[in-house]
Amino acid sequence: MLSSLQFCFFLSWLLIGLKTVLPTMASGDDSPIFEDDESPPYSLEKMTDLVAVWDVALSDGVHKIEFEHGTTSGKRVVYVDGKEEIRKEWMFKLVGKETFCVGAAKTKATINIDAVSGFAYEYTLEINGKSLKKYMENRSKTTNTWVLHVDGEDFRVVLEKDTMDVWCNGKKMETAGEFVDDGTETHFGLGKHACYIKAVSSGKRKEGIVHTLIVDNREIPEASG
Repeated sequence: MLSSLQFCFFLSWLLIGLKTVLPTMASGDDSPIFEDDESPPYSLEKMTDLVAVWDVALSDGVHKIEFEHGTTSGKRVVYVDGKEEIRKEWMFKLVGKETFCVGAAKTKATINIDAVSGFAYEYTLEINGKSLKKYMENRSKTTNTWVLHVDGEDFRVVLEKDTMDVWCNGKKMETAGEFVDDGTETHFGLGKHACYIKAVSSGKRKEGIVHTLIVDNREIPEASG
């Protein structure tokens, strides 16, 4: 039989041992390598848990969306153009969705996490409630894009046909509309260069209005995306 003093000594020794062992058991592959929020954007942890990357072309530019999913801890991290938008370290539910905004226009984006079989997961991206593929197909019908090189600089000009808004390298341009004999012209400037987008009827119902970018009286060929 242990005396009261011996029992207390044994209990104290046991508690000290547990304090030493438990932190070691808790630290595993899913624990953060960097404790603060200033972790490098491409740390070893990120490279291990990175499961999906998408490039999304919007009016203000092409945005890169990256998604980390820790299938052991349930960790979810969303990066937009290298900037962390969402971080959830521990999630008991491994499936679900994460919603966030992309670009200057705060376009709604959602990543869906679905179980395929066993411990395999499928990740799909939706933009404004549509699959990325369907959104881009629809966008190709509602926008025109031109890429040009002027004064040693690359420009990406996007026309939103439904609003006639013009974007260039991520910025919404100031424009002036003008009616001409065969259609309309939307004028704006790129540095010292005079630009306008001319809209004329194609004469065909399926094609509708044809938009052409003119820079310094020179037609710019349309680009894809």
